[in-house]
Order: sequence, then structure tokens, then C-alpha cells
Amino acid sequence: MIALGCDHGGINLKTAIIEYLKKNNIEYKDFGCYTEDAVDYPIYAYKVAKAVADGEFESGILCCGTGIGISIAANKVKGIRAAVVSNEFGAEMTRRHNNANVLCMGGRVTSAEDAVKYADIFINTPFSADEERHIRRVQMLKDLENGCFADEWL
Repeated sequence: MIALGCDHGGINLKTAIIEYLKKNNIEYKDFGCYTEDAVDYPIYAYKVAKAVADGEFESGILCCGTGIGISIAANKVKGIRAAVVSNEFGAEMTRRHNNANVLCMGGRVTSAEDAVKYADIFINTPFSADEERHIRRVQMLKDLENGCFADEWL
């Protein structure tokens, strides 16, 4: 199940993604916002990120004007690996190599058509769980999140 959220700058992308999810019978929950009235993106980033981090949802998709602010906010929630993508390769690699659990995009820099493509790739790309280097790197990200930085990394 996918958790969705946006601010006013990303509502057009979220709407297109909802149509895609419905068409493909993919369950989702929309955490808002629901209009083009100006809102604060950290609220929606937190709602989606918390739901994903708590295990209620497999992954999340967040949209704001650029994808940047909402990704920064989402990454403040422990357990979240949110990534802004702007092309198909990025959408694939953020899952395959980084095991990202939140996809972020910008409504002022990404078309609705492209956002749907990136969402499809993100949702359908598995993590490379059989490649030790990717497992190691994701674990390093988790360690950093917990305040552990190993001197042997340097």
C-alpha cells in the first residue's frame, strides 16, 4: 500500500498518480493536501513518512513544487530514505541501489505524465537485496541515522 502526500505545488502530480494507482488496482491512502491553497509541506511530508516508517505502508510518494523541500522534511523521520527524482533512471536506481522508501517529485519541474512513469518504476522496482555492496551501503545509511559513523569508513 502506498502513502501519498503533497503541498499545493505538487497537487497536480498527486492527482495524476492517484489515477494511475486506481487504474492499476494499487491500494493507497491520500494524506493531503487536497486543494491548491498554500500549505506547509513539512506537515504532509511528516504524515507520509511517519506512516511508512511505522510500517503501515510499503512506501510513499510525496510531491511539492520541486520535490526538494518535501524530501528534506521526509528524511528527518527516522527510517525514511526519501529521494527526489527527475528521470526514469533515477526512479529505478533509488529503489534498486538505495532501497528508498519514499519517492519525491516536483510539480513545477516534472510533468504529470513523467511523474506517473517515475511512480510506476519506483513501485515496480525491487531492491538489489542479493548484492552485498547495496546491502552494506543501506546499512551504513541506517547507521548514520542512528548517530554511528565508523572511523574505518574514512
